[in-house]
Amino acid sequence: MRDFPHGDLPVDGLLRRAARRHPEGVAVRTTTRTLRFAELDAYTDRIAGWLGGTAGAGPGTRVGVAHVLAPEFAAAYHGVIRAGATVVLINPLTAQEGLRHVLAAGRVEIALVPSATAPLITAIRHELPSLRAVVVTDTPDGAVPDGTVPLHAALDQARPWQAGPPPDPGAVACVQFTTGTTGAPKGVLLTHRNLVANARQTALAHGLSADSVTLNHLPLYHVMHLNSALYAGACQVLCQDPDPMVSLTAAADAGATHYYGLPARLHALAADERLARGIPRGLRLSAVLSGGAALRPQAARTLRQRLRVPVIQGYGMAELSPLTHCQRPDRYRPGTVGTVVADTECRLVDLTTGRPVQPWSTGEVQIRGPQLMAGYLDEGQPDRIDADGWFATGDVGYADDEGNLRLVDRLTDVFTYDNEIVSPSRVEQILADDPRVADCVVADWPDPEHGALVWAGIVLHPGAGAHPHTPAAAPRHVGILDVLDAVTERANERLSPFERIRVTEAIDAVPRTRTGKTERRAVRQRLKTRAAP
Repeated sequence: MRDFPHGDLPVDGLLRRAARRHPEGVAVRTTTRTLRFAELDAYTDRIAGWLGGTAGAGPGTRVGVAHVLAPEFAAAYHGVIRAGATVVLINPLTAQEGLRHVLAAGRVEIALVPSATAPLITAIRHELPSLRAVVVTDTPDGAVPDGTVPLHAALDQARPWQAGPPPDPGAVACVQFTTGTTGAPKGVLLTHRNLVANARQTALAHGLSADSVTLNHLPLYHVMHLNSALYAGACQVLCQDPDPMVSLTAAADAGATHYYGLPARLHALAADERLARGIPRGLRLSAVLSGGAALRPQAARTLRQRLRVPVIQGYGMAELSPLTHCQRPDRYRPGTVGTVVADTECRLVDLTTGRPVQPWSTGEVQIRGPQLMAGYLDEGQPDRIDADGWFATGDVGYADDEGNLRLVDRLTDVFTYDNEIVSPSRVEQILADDPRVADCVVADWPDPEHGALVWAGIVLHPGAGAHPHTPAAAPRHVGILDVLDAVTERANERLSPFERIRVTEAIDAVPRTRTGKTERRAVRQRLKTRAAP
């Protein structure tokens, strides 16, 4: 594999380089603040000076930083790395038990968190022997919880930053915990080389340049968006209002070229009646980009029609810094996550033999590239990287002749019916095409004869019984069971015999994570318990 540019650049060097090239360019903007690249770089120096001086942080020190959607995260993230310490990313939306796990497993010594998160940490501080300081990054009323320090007061004690020797590109710069949908979150070790490589890969795949303006309509700040924008010298606008139409107005006002959103929010935007009435004047987006979970096809189609721009999906995971695949506006293939990003290889291997398969054949997705993690924080985690550097993602899919990847399922989610592999996601896609279905989840119902039966939990649209697809012979206002039977029958006509739905149930909502991923493990556990008698 060929080398890539800036392979020896440290992560905070992305900011330093942007500040040198575009000192007066806007780096980060909110409704109340604007930081130019030179100002963000100076702010980062102050944080690095405090950490490396008064706080005594340096190589080997783990500093937790909550990735709130605010300029403070951008400065704190790069400030920790510039001080020679390691960032441990903290999700500020996590409940107390999740915070305990991340802080303890990450051996965090200093935590930089918002005022809403600080009390949750101070309440369990006695259980965290490594933690010696909690710093509050926002102080809206000037007060902070007992036992914490406001960031502005800490920075008043900062010494001028004195740069030391550059870090080894292979040194760990960041610990990012996985989402934990299949067990306790795992700490992923990401090096300077991993993160800088993926910043370049993402900027190229998304078409970012110094003329780009990105609108981040996200609940949290993601390092992929931060670092790729810094690599390109692009402006980032942080929209903290969850209202989808407010975000479009903000994009129009800012002259945004790229709109980043999570599937859950994009689903809400597609369903918003205000969008059907028209888009904000002056909106000039070149693309809407989605990641973190699958965007429903109907939502993608609606957004593409209303906004008249490509709706792009990508693929990746924490272990891969995270991006590996991305659709391209000029090579758009609906239903896929696109082709690999620069300097990245992808192969699919047979689920039984482990041998590479041909295009259009289903297999486990394996990735090799410079963005691949150094390993896990817990050395006891199973090794998912083989001797040739291939990382086993645990995802199942297939690729076309051009390399566009279509994901089918998680390896842990597929199950067998009479020795035939059933993909829950494929069955869900068929169900979702029925206009009467608002949402759905498919899992395996344990069965001693066949191994498992296909179970479907379906959220019906209000008034689904009066839909044209309901059988003509049915009464005008049919019951829920009649509608479920009709929906199931329509889906089964398009499914192979082993994929057909055998158990159907009406549910109020599909359990999902904050990013929109189906919590299938919890669903399967409930089904297992119910089927046991």
